[in-house]
Amino acid sequence: MSGEQNSAVGEQVSPTSKKAAKADKPAKVAKVAKAAKSAKTAKTAKTAKTAASAETAAPAKTAKRAAEAAKPARPVKAKPESHLGMVRRARKINRELAEVYPYAHPELDFRNSFELLVATVLSAQTTDLRVNQTTPALFAKYPTPEDMAAAVPEELEEIIRPTGFFRAKAKSLMGLSAALRDRFDGQVPGRLEDLVSLPGVGRKTANVVLGNAFGVPGITVDTHFGRLVRRWKWTEQEDPEKVEAEICAIFPKSEWTMLSHRVVFHGRRICHSRKPACGACPIAPLCPAYGEGETDPEKAKKLLKYEMGGYPGQRLAPPPDYPGRPAAPLGTGDE
Repeated sequence: MSGEQNSAVGEQVSPTSKKAAKADKPAKVAKVAKAAKSAKTAKTAKTAKTAASAETAAPAKTAKRAAEAAKPARPVKAKPESHLGMVRRARKINRELAEVYPYAHPELDFRNSFELLVATVLSAQTTDLRVNQTTPALFAKYPTPEDMAAAVPEELEEIIRPTGFFRAKAKSLMGLSAALRDRFDGQVPGRLEDLVSLPGVGRKTANVVLGNAFGVPGITVDTHFGRLVRRWKWTEQEDPEKVEAEICAIFPKSEWTMLSHRVVFHGRRICHSRKPACGACPIAPLCPAYGEGETDPEKAKKLLKYEMGGYPGQRLAPPPDYPGRPAAPLGTGDE
């Protein structure tokens, strides 16, 4: 059987076919190598692209994180103060004020309950200083309720003219003096209900007289007291009687009279209405309104009044323990 014929075992390849296969092998190798190279190049390019993307994304991600970090933090909503928390803070303020003003007192000059009653009525819509400068001449001429009840209206008006609203005040003074003479034997009564029945006498005046002439505790809600207790968030009430009721519920009865003096002292000397001296305030850490006034310590010191600022007080005859200077009499030029 020739080599070109099929054998019983299998197909025989001719020498010519072997030579052709051998000649095609380098071409196939080159083709495979080229394909591998292309694949490698593509993979490298993909890796490079991925790396580039990562490099581009990294700064962007970092910038995003930086931007988020730079955003102002959301303000934490302060937890509302509980009533118990307010009461504790209020009592602490009272203790602090007691240390700052151990000499706190009524800033009207008086020698007896009648003089205190008259001076308090005159103090409406004016300063205690102006009243103190006016009452020496007034009490020299009308020392008792009987004397004042019998006064010539025009003469009484002229004496109290410096206190303002002198006609209305003269009418009240003569009316309450007549009531004391006719209903109370010329004596100032020591009960709230009797005092408020007198012409020109309200709860504020009655509490001043009771607390300082009779030793009966009371809260005196004047302009200074009302605005400070609202500024300190002790109450939101505007009506003086409602303010009095809410403040009385916070403090022991034994503290009422002195608390009134301390708060008024603080309002006149440091915690002013328009520009409080926050930077010089001893109770600043306890005050929810801190920052409404001057917070710079040196500038705040310049806002202090009376003895706190080195100036005379309001009384011509202050108590012995008062650290400030007495005020000047009317007409001396030092008012």
